[in-house]
Amino acid sequence: MKLKTSLGTLIGRETEDGYEFLGVPYARAERFGYAKPVSSWEGELDASSFGAACPQYRMYFPQLENPERRFYHKEFRDGLSFNYDEDCLNLNIYAPKEAERCPVIVFIHGGGFNSGANSEEPFRGGEYAKRGIVTVFINYRVGVLGYLTHAEIKKEYGREGNFGLDDQLTAIRFVKAHIAEFGGDPDNITLMGQSAGAISIQYLCLNHDLIGLFRRAVMMSGGGMFPRFALPRPAEETRPYWLELMARCGCKTFAALRALPIKELLTAEQEMKTERKDATYHTMPVVDGVLIPDRIDRLIELPLPLSYMIGFTNNDMYAPVMAHIGTKFGRANGAYLYYFDLDAPGDHNAAFHSCDLRYAFGRLEQSWRPYGERDHEASREMMEYIANFVRTGDPNGEGLPAWKPAAKHDGAVLCFRKARTVMGRPDYAKMTKNMLTKGDPKDEVQA
Repeated sequence: MKLKTSLGTLIGRETEDGYEFLGVPYARAERFGYAKPVSSWEGELDASSFGAACPQYRMYFPQLENPERRFYHKEFRDGLSFNYDEDCLNLNIYAPKEAERCPVIVFIHGGGFNSGANSEEPFRGGEYAKRGIVTVFINYRVGVLGYLTHAEIKKEYGREGNFGLDDQLTAIRFVKAHIAEFGGDPDNITLMGQSAGAISIQYLCLNHDLIGLFRRAVMMSGGGMFPRFALPRPAEETRPYWLELMARCGCKTFAALRALPIKELLTAEQEMKTERKDATYHTMPVVDGVLIPDRIDRLIELPLPLSYMIGFTNNDMYAPVMAHIGTKFGRANGAYLYYFDLDAPGDHNAAFHSCDLRYAFGRLEQSWRPYGERDHEASREMMEYIANFVRTGDPNGEGLPAWKPAAKHDGAVLCFRKARTVMGRPDYAKMTKNMLTKGDPKDEVQA
């Protein structure tokens, strides 16, 4: 299937649900440089297969002996192949047939700002194409390639760090400029993301220079901010960490670090992560005065005036903390809040962090887990809620349990429970018990 655009001709794939354009480049960037949007490509571009993911630790250090790594590999990567390259700024676009001014979802994957790709399960847009929605999944830089800071970067660009966050913003602007050529409505864009992707969206929603770029936000397991994990530090404060990385690499100059073979760079980063307990706090967005203009605890008091949907699960990452902070933000901003209390079948990990992704994209059949009738019903409900929200800002619709937005003095949220979906209250005792007894997911499977 060929599509002529202002950038050139794309060769995509036609499916029963619509059209797929995979690995579409939206920008180019040199190492530790900010992305420049693609303006055209030569000849016909083959967009029938996934593009490269950002180089990350799992290229050389899969760590599948680690139960948590093995667990998530089995959930979202098992049986799939991935290509890694620093030229990784690409999109996967799923569009309905004969699409015209359809609502648009731009999805930002998670991975703790250190890993992930837009081609993992369950990131496919076929179910939303059926519902008349264009879905775009973006790749962005992660780890050292996404968040290194250095005085030379500041000297060259007037800012430093946040390459990954800037990639996301560049992708959103690219979508805004070109999505009409794929049948999307550039004036009806919803950002959607999970975990680090949701936290990234939160950062973008606190920057008032971005008013008008998107209309709504769906934040799964990341809305409201973690007070510790997601509280960015001033860029200058993270420089010593990266100077230590340079020393480990034997790089006496910043130019040498830019030219270092990727395996040597990622090996040094992995060594740092295993030896220093503060690695996570450095490999993430920083206060740069541009994308994140000020301290988050100041900015969060006045987010963009958008429609928000925020969710968390019963065995989420620090589940009771996630629920408390997400609910606090949701109440303050009239968000639609959900609590996913439907345990995943097949093991003893309950509704683990990220489990709701398969439900949200209708990918239960692609999992090893023995999902049942209630799971499929909840998945259908979740997709209908999201589709309605993306269209109008209100998730409610015919045949769905009523979903009331959060109110300042009401703790009720939409609960996806084992028996049915209904307005109720999160079970903080259960979440706390899950956090204390289960810890990180284990790859145990019931007989």
